[in-house]
Amino acid sequence: MTIEPVLPTPASEVGPAASAEAAAEADAVEGGLFAPHRRQLVIGLVLTVTLVAFEAMAIAAIMPDVKDDLGGLGLYGWVFSGFFLASLLGIVVAGQLADTRGLVLPYTVGLGLFSVGLVVGGGAASMPMLVAGRILQGFGAGAIPAIGYAAIGRGIPSPLRPKMFAVMSTAWVVPGLVGPSAALLVEHALSWRFVFLILVPLVIVAGIMTVPVLAAMGAPVGADLDDDAHAARRTAENLRLRQVVLLVLGIGAAFVAASGVPVVVAVVLFLVGVPLAVNALVHLLPHGTLRLERGVPATVAVRGLLTFGFFAADAYVPLAVVDGRGGSSWIAGAALTVSALTWTAASWIQAHLIDRIGPRALDRIGFTALAAGVGTMLGVALGLPVALAVVAWAISGFGIGIAYAPQAVTVLASAKPGEEGSASAAIQLADAVGIALGVGVGGGIISLGDGRGWAVDHTVTWVFALALAGALGGLLASGRMPKRVPAQAT
Repeated sequence: MTIEPVLPTPASEVGPAASAEAAAEADAVEGGLFAPHRRQLVIGLVLTVTLVAFEAMAIAAIMPDVKDDLGGLGLYGWVFSGFFLASLLGIVVAGQLADTRGLVLPYTVGLGLFSVGLVVGGGAASMPMLVAGRILQGFGAGAIPAIGYAAIGRGIPSPLRPKMFAVMSTAWVVPGLVGPSAALLVEHALSWRFVFLILVPLVIVAGIMTVPVLAAMGAPVGADLDDDAHAARRTAENLRLRQVVLLVLGIGAAFVAASGVPVVVAVVLFLVGVPLAVNALVHLLPHGTLRLERGVPATVAVRGLLTFGFFAADAYVPLAVVDGRGGSSWIAGAALTVSALTWTAASWIQAHLIDRIGPRALDRIGFTALAAGVGTMLGVALGLPVALAVVAWAISGFGIGIAYAPQAVTVLASAKPGEEGSASAAIQLADAVGIALGVGVGGGIISLGDGRGWAVDHTVTWVFALALAGALGGLLASGRMPKRVPAQAT
């Protein structure tokens, strides 16, 4: 499906119907995001994003110290890739339930598993146990943003969505400012275990604020379908879930192949896992995604390249600074902090520019900045001053911030009523696949280097080179995105 640019209609051609439609749209956006009838939804979603943001910023900052305590550098990457592989399941299951059972059930299950994972992670006695806890967190964290996107699609008018995504990015400001430093303070004063455990109360607060709002949104569109339509939908959902399981198994097999197993086993796992994952992706993503078909399919693919390029490096910035170059953990924390701030600032910038220059131009700017930031981080690994890591990751944060939201706005604008969950699941799936592949392949490189006795600074050089390749690939692919945000589907 190709999405053509939407051009403004000349005033001379606007009839009574068009005028009535414009008036209805103006009424819908009156009062902005924080109008009384949508204020609770906005606040609830922002709190939920803040919960996930604290977890992401805090765990990334303390992982070098966790590794020193538990050992198992070979499993360092699995702490992140296991999280994101599990999030693939959470994204698709939540997206399907959102379209059939409403938003409350998948949201509460996601929060519950997320909190259990925090408890398991906080009590981990070994790196494998920590990975298990992160897998539980991942399933919950996958469900949470998928439900958030679906709620935006149902409860926020199309003209307000760019600002809503900017507000959600702003929810990273406080975690970005205090998350890494607070995590390091807690780790030094008490233990890294409390960094996991102190997040549990945030789960309760987020649930209390958000569940009533989601429940008030009522049944999903299409809940009154006849028996044949429900049966067809269930069949499609079961097929999709099987494909997601195959995708996770395929990617997981490829990751295991790169984690230092015997060569024969690695070859078998790779030859089985890669085709399995590719075939599953063909069935799960919009038709034409892997071919970069212009419009929405290419937009979904570009989201995967964006998260691949950023998170393949982001997960290993603290390791590169602390273990690779002998820098302070505070420099690593500062790099993560400024990245969150520039991501947020760029997200607000795109909200003001998207109608003027369109999503394609914004993504080209974003990928250029991301490539520049990752390239600078590669230079740090090769010997540039360690303090440049803060500058490098500020540039990278700006890059992903300017490119990230326009992709979601484009895809959601193309979703028909009642299909917001599936649309959000598609882009979130590409999001998580990109992160899982980037972090997982990076972890495989770390494991390979550990097995061969490479110095950490040498190993992370290859990781950042991989991330740079992803950013440059995304820059080329972004030319297939729509020039303008499509008209809202009906």
